[in-house]
Amino acid sequence: MATRREKIEAMLVDEPNDTFLRYTLALELDKEGASERSVELFNGLIRDTPPYVPAYFMAGQLMVRLDRITEARKYLRDGIDEARNQQDHHAAAEMAQLLASLGGAGE
Repeated sequence: MATRREKIEAMLVDEPNDTFLRYTLALELDKEGASERSVELFNGLIRDTPPYVPAYFMAGQLMVRLDRITEARKYLRDGIDEARNQQDHHAAAEMAQLLASLGGAGE
């Protein structure tokens, strides 16, 4: 029986540019502990036109869990800017809250 990740990967064969499938695969890889591969997929979603705003937030959270606070701050700051550009005020607020919660951590 195929794993959830394998099912998502199979669907991506037919729909390689499907944003939601790519995002879901990144989340699944993160759950499996494949952090670097997950970040690669989040970065791909961020490079899309338009960038996929939730990818910034999830990449930021992942960097926090990995104690890579400087990188987390960059994802969150860039994500806040992009969320505002896309009029996604809820996402901007969530990322701003996480950014604020970091305080002086990692500096």
